[in-house]
Amino acid sequence: MQLTVSLQINAQLGECPRWHPQEKRLYWVDIDRNELHRFDPESGMDEARRFESPVGCFAFMPDGAFLLGMKNGFAYLNDWGSDPEPYGEQILEGRANLRMNDGRTDGQGRFWAGSVNMAKSAQDAALYRLDADGSVHLIEAGMLTCNGAAFDGTGQHFYHTDTPTHVLRRYDVDIASGMLSNCTIFHEFPHGQGRPDGGSVDAEGYYWSALFDGGRVVRLSPAGEIVAEVVLPVSRPTMIAFGGEDLRTAYITTARIGLSDDELARQPLAGSLFSFRADVPGLPEAAYRR
Repeated sequence: MQLTVSLQINAQLGECPRWHPQEKRLYWVDIDRNELHRFDPESGMDEARRFESPVGCFAFMPDGAFLLGMKNGFAYLNDWGSDPEPYGEQILEGRANLRMNDGRTDGQGRFWAGSVNMAKSAQDAALYRLDADGSVHLIEAGMLTCNGAAFDGTGQHFYHTDTPTHVLRRYDVDIASGMLSNCTIFHEFPHGQGRPDGGSVDAEGYYWSALFDGGRVVRLSPAGEIVAEVVLPVSRPTMIAFGGEDLRTAYITTARIGLSDDELARQPLAGSLFSFRADVPGLPEAAYRR
């Protein structure tokens, strides 16, 4: 699995890569710069939209619109050139240390997104589910940094992590109700070797995790065993997701945020978008449906 620099760019906190199959472009965000990007791998062109508040995650919608997870909660973006409009209850409004972070849409069109306490001052981040009618439901609380949201191809299993714990969790999903149960430890990473950030499941049901401060992405079997890894020339990969017409191009966003001048000098590609050809394709991204 040969690693390629798809886009050399100094993203402060690159995150949430999502492949748009009709446009054949990769969308992603730079959270620290309040930007939504779209990258055309054919031409190498990358465009960005800057907003007044950060975008932690997003989902495509069937009509070409976007659902954004922002500072105060969720927002609706009618198209690339529009201004975001608050959507649903603004669950984080007035909570200065919190913003939306990582998120994923399930096969029924519901959006699952978690928050982060940016100051790491309290375990008050939580996982939420946004339903088609715009209602927001608290799923699990008591976290610092919600990350790693992904569903397997059956929709019956959900993966998630509170990054500082170093633990990936797997849940059973009641597809009809959207409720989670039977939380188990899927994999616990040793301290000092990277923390689980964003992840995706491939077509064989294996979970890929980007290890922040670990300089690599790893592939875990359904039993939770590491079976492969791809080492990066940067220490802070943030998420891995699949794209390309055959969903076999694995894209990895990375970050520069928090690195010292000496570390940045040793990692000139920090913040870039990387890719490699995977042996097994990923799963298509589901759209949020309202």
